[in-house]
Amino acid sequence: MSREINREVADILDKAADMVYLSREDALTLMGIPLHTAECYALMETANRMSRERFGGKGENHYHIGLNVEPCPLDCQFCSLTYKAGIFTAENKIEFPLDQVIAWAKEAEQYGADGLNLMTTGNYSFQKLLDVGRILSEEVAVPLVANTRDINHREGEALLEAGFVAAYHAVRLGEGVVTPLNREKRIQTIKVLRDVGLSWANCVEPVGPEHTAEELVDLMFLARDHGAAYSGVMRRINFPGSPMEPYGMISELEMARLVAISRLIMADVPDAHCTHEPHAASLLAGANLFFPEVGSSPRDGQADTGKGRGTGIEICQQIQREMELDPDLPSNCYRVKINLSVNS
Repeated sequence: MSREINREVADILDKAADMVYLSREDALTLMGIPLHTAECYALMETANRMSRERFGGKGENHYHIGLNVEPCPLDCQFCSLTYKAGIFTAENKIEFPLDQVIAWAKEAEQYGADGLNLMTTGNYSFQKLLDVGRILSEEVAVPLVANTRDINHREGEALLEAGFVAAYHAVRLGEGVVTPLNREKRIQTIKVLRDVGLSWANCVEPVGPEHTAEELVDLMFLARDHGAAYSGVMRRINFPGSPMEPYGMISELEMARLVAISRLIMADVPDAHCTHEPHAASLLAGANLFFPEVGSSPRDGQADTGKGRGTGIEICQQIQREMELDPDLPSNCYRVKINLSVNS
């Protein structure tokens, strides 16, 4: 026998479905909903409906290319690409050859990828990133997204000049504690991106069981308040020997619950809503954006994650189609800049 859901939760879901901005109190009420309850499935259904209506049933795929593999001096505790992790050393560092990067980019374009996310470690040359961007801009028509260190206005303008339309930049959970980076400097970079005209791409990450409802909601509101082109949730993947391994990992179902809460908080702000790593559950909870991966990855002990944890674009699209999202529809992200480049 079905039962009515809690009236307070129902009122919050109705408000969210009308694209009314939720309060922090509303969000914390949603964070208190347990898995395997009628309220949880109502939450996920609301987020699913919001995204399918707003994004038109589109399945987005933003193709991740990690450009280099070498021990990063920043030593973020959740990352496999650090000195402390000891997985990669200076002796076996790799900068993937330009021919390989171009081949990956052309594969992404061939399969209809909606974005190319170029990721680098903290010690990768910014000038090299610009050079790769300029070359790929000539080789493929897929929008370029930078995933690099904190930048200033001059560097943001240089990214635009090199052909990038967006940058992925997250204030990570535990910033300044499990990372050496300053939260306010991360937020300043987000403001720089908006000032210079780059779209800001984001995710609440990397989520583990130890993170509180308040921490998670704080970053969900940061994404909404600063106008992220997309946001969502990525769980932490604990590589063997990770300092975070004792904390464990959240399940894909728990990630789907958090994806749904994030989607309700984002309201009418985003052009897509992401989850990582690719899986089906979050596609029933408001997510429509996956990240197929090749090259380096902070979640993998393989130099080329395409041969390790990374999910290929064909599999991502297959999962989306099985959940009745269409990856062949036009992208909802970076539309203004795409149109400008086409008309110029």
